[in-house]
Amino acid sequence: MELEANYQTADNFIRSAAKHDATLAVLPEYHLLNWVPHDENFKEACGQWKEYLDRYQALAKECNICIVPGTILELHEAGTEDEVLLNVAYFIDNTGDIVGRYVKKNLWGDIERLHLTSSSMDAHPVFDTPMGKVGMLICWDLAFPEAFREMIRQGAKIIIIPTFWTLADCSKAGLAVNPSAEALFLDSMLTARCFENTCAVIFANAGGPPGKGYAGLSQVCVPYAGALTRLGSSAEGMAVVDLDMKIVEDAELNYQVRADLARADWHYGYKHGPEAKT
Repeated sequence: MELEANYQTADNFIRSAAKHDATLAVLPEYHLLNWVPHDENFKEACGQWKEYLDRYQALAKECNICIVPGTILELHEAGTEDEVLLNVAYFIDNTGDIVGRYVKKNLWGDIERLHLTSSSMDAHPVFDTPMGKVGMLICWDLAFPEAFREMIRQGAKIIIIPTFWTLADCSKAGLAVNPSAEALFLDSMLTARCFENTCAVIFANAGGPPGKGYAGLSQVCVPYAGALTRLGSSAEGMAVVDLDMKIVEDAELNYQVRADLARADWHYGYKHGPEAKT
């Protein structure tokens, strides 16, 4: 709930990334506010979303860097029967223009469904960016391979995933088997998604104080190599990663996933909406 302080932390990290010649900076989900919907000031803070989006656009232009500012909670039509709260990821290019917007589709249980509105049956969009065709997901969306398939069918080669995923998201039964079950979940899925979709994944998860259940594990993941870098603890930090997309092209030549998806007789359907295959 420390909007300005959290923005300044993000601003400092982004400026540092730009000085290291990074072309893209990605922040975690809920990085400005955390997720505290029962706080009496939460909705009012969500109403300030446009101010911070504008500031990120100005920062991207000033620093000549693309920014995915994690997710920004947007309150629309406040106090009316049409009021909605959206969890939104933006892709801002290095000129400060918004070239992509994605509203979280797969909400995490009642924790989110009682407060947020999903993008539901809207198609997963893919955006033309300075680094090629990019898709975006948010946190729990990672668990649904259909989302990846829908985007790579449209040509996406990089999937960016701002996340707030904790070790405590596991059930008591799961934690009894493996206290690090969620870390295993994340590492396994990120690696699998890269291989099965011949894509790169940029995964930025929330960090925080030790002992509070934060999972961390932010990483850039590609086929063949897995994680190019991985922030292995929950501590707040930043990594600058060189991502050579040739490895994605080489993986597609080998596995031909996209080639199969493009076939007229391909036997799986992934598109949302009433025209989806059954």
